[in-house]
Amino acid sequence: MDLRQLTYLLEIAKHMNFTKAAEALHLTQPTLSKMVKNIEEELGATLFDRSGKYVQLTDSGEIAVQQIQVIVQAVQDLHHLLDDVSNLKKGTITIGLPPVVGSVFFTRVIAKFQIKHPNIHFQLVEEGAKNVESLVQNRKLDLGVVVGPVDTSNFETLPFLFQKLALIIHRSHPLAEQPSVSLLQLRNEPFILFPSGYAVRNHVIHACRSVGFDPSVVYESSQWDLLAEMVASNAGISIIPETICSKITCPEVLTLPLTEPSIPWNLVIIWPKDHYVSYAMREFISFSQELSETEN
Repeated sequence: MDLRQLTYLLEIAKHMNFTKAAEALHLTQPTLSKMVKNIEEELGATLFDRSGKYVQLTDSGEIAVQQIQVIVQAVQDLHHLLDDVSNLKKGTITIGLPPVVGSVFFTRVIAKFQIKHPNIHFQLVEEGAKNVESLVQNRKLDLGVVVGPVDTSNFETLPFLFQKLALIIHRSHPLAEQPSVSLLQLRNEPFILFPSGYAVRNHVIHACRSVGFDPSVVYESSQWDLLAEMVASNAGISIIPETICSKITCPEVLTLPLTEPSIPWNLVIIWPKDHYVSYAMREFISFSQELSETEN
């Protein structure tokens, strides 16, 4: 049997239907059935149970498909490695970014990198942090940038940026004169936050509960500038990353440090464990590490 035939077996296992697999492979159904029978005879095992209305994998078939997936992935990795050698310093990276990260920070990292490596290109996908983790784990993305902490049993990680969340309030607020504000002082304030599912919001909610209260959320937006405008109109207070605070130019909005507790906002680059890392990915990870050591 050859690699082409192994991919045919994977296609049948995908559809659990010889006719549909044959259509997808542009083969006739009898040709595909004959090929499978020859492989089964060569292996001395039945891979597919054809007795019912639908095709099912036998126990031997389950084991065979698992091993075939490993073999096919290994061959693909070999081609990638050879491409790296023959096309040195070229490549494409598909990277997932939560909207907050992409809009205010990480795009400038990519811009700096491309000055150094103009032949490496990026495909950027904006998703929430949890979706980014899932897409990286399922190899739909090469890399992801998420807010830590991260489950290191599934990912290789590079801690990249170490910051905190900060308080933004209207300049007329009674707390505006203080050098810093404890979280408990905000228990009766109307909160303006990112929507559910955003890591920033989850961190804020968790921190508030750790000191004994659930914040009253009066307004939500996925756009940090709208959050700032709502604070500028004195509709409430907000807690957002320091990086975003530095972008706010409205004189009506003040930024204050949060204490008791301070809330960390740390960015982590992730990629799948035990997975081939292309030349482009290696260069970007190395560049990001150097930049992190310089800026933190």
